[in-house]
Amino acid sequence: MVDATPLKSKQIILTEKQRRKLNAKKPLRSLEALTNNSKVQDPIVKRNRVRQKKSGRIIEEEVRNPTKPRHFQANKDRERYYESLEKKLKKGEHLAKSAKDVWAEEDFRDKIPGLKDEKGWISKDLALYVSKNIGKAVIKVHDSIRHRTTKAKKFEAPHGGMSYNPSLEDHQALLAAVADKEEKIIKEENHLKRVTTQMFSKVTPEERDKRLMEEMRSGLGEEDDGNEKDDATPDGVYKSINPPVENKKKSKQSRRKELQQKELQKKQAEKKALKKQTADLNRIKSIKNEVIAEEEQLNDLKKHRKKVELKKKFETKRLGRLKYAEPDTDINMPEDIAGNLRNVKPESSLLVDRFKNFQKRNILPVSVATGKQKSKKVKRFPRSSHKDPGVSFQMLREQRKVKS
Repeated sequence: MVDATPLKSKQIILTEKQRRKLNAKKPLRSLEALTNNSKVQDPIVKRNRVRQKKSGRIIEEEVRNPTKPRHFQANKDRERYYESLEKKLKKGEHLAKSAKDVWAEEDFRDKIPGLKDEKGWISKDLALYVSKNIGKAVIKVHDSIRHRTTKAKKFEAPHGGMSYNPSLEDHQALLAAVADKEEKIIKEENHLKRVTTQMFSKVTPEERDKRLMEEMRSGLGEEDDGNEKDDATPDGVYKSINPPVENKKKSKQSRRKELQQKELQKKQAEKKALKKQTADLNRIKSIKNEVIAEEEQLNDLKKHRKKVELKKKFETKRLGRLKYAEPDTDINMPEDIAGNLRNVKPESSLLVDRFKNFQKRNILPVSVATGKQKSKKVKRFPRSSHKDPGVSFQMLREQRKVKS
């Protein structure tokens, strides 16, 4: 069929060669996804990007060539700038590390973006759950890490009398302190002996056995016979210790009197309560003073308990089975003082001192030196399969002794 209708708009018919030239100027279809067709402006204004003119011709970004003198100088300037920047950053990091407080409380939500919001929509429990599931689990530490549990110092200055060349006053003061401590220990030991061992008189083994026999057979033998004789009357008629009880019923008169007494007691109690009430109204001021005094006493008790609790908070805790006891003071007697470091007599161990300090500061539990453990005695005997019927084990042992 021949289309004889005229064209609505003037169209230019291109040849195959012209069409190919036009298509060659257009960007490739495979790279079409790289072109930015969005109408949203780029947030980074200084980004290098390929710009396209209206004519359709593409202006490519100039590639830096280090061999060119202009680019060579630019590269040098850039390297110098980055080196100075790196030095500044390192210096800043060093200052930040030195100024950082290791024990300061840190919120784990600050390190994970999106978990902390000002409105408080995300709770702490939800943040913990999310951090655990994204592989950044929060390890819960004990509260004692954030505050001190004891007021004991890491290194305490020793007494002046413990020096290798102390003054007379310091050495005498140290000797007096050690003597007081020993006197207290001796006094306590004597008290324990007095209230335990010395409370009981010493007896011979024969006397002890005799007392034990008397105690064990008390209530037996002649005493029982005497009790049986006591139960019988002189007439020979036996009467039980608890005779039968008669059921004597109360009369109406006695019941009425009992009720009257109960009502009378009730009225007297009511009168007494009313009298006390009127007396209390008259002594309101004294009652008020009593209440104030009681409140003051309770407040003093609260303060005292708070003070004791605060003191206990910083005392050495019992971490194990044993309780911490202050070690003995290291002291040199006057004849052992050398006056110089070369001839000084060592009285303590640095390792033991640090170990006791760790126990005092609630780092290590208190322990006792067990010493060398006794080895078990092994009983030796020959096996039945190795026994010689004619030779005994005793004979073999004697032969071994003779050989050795």
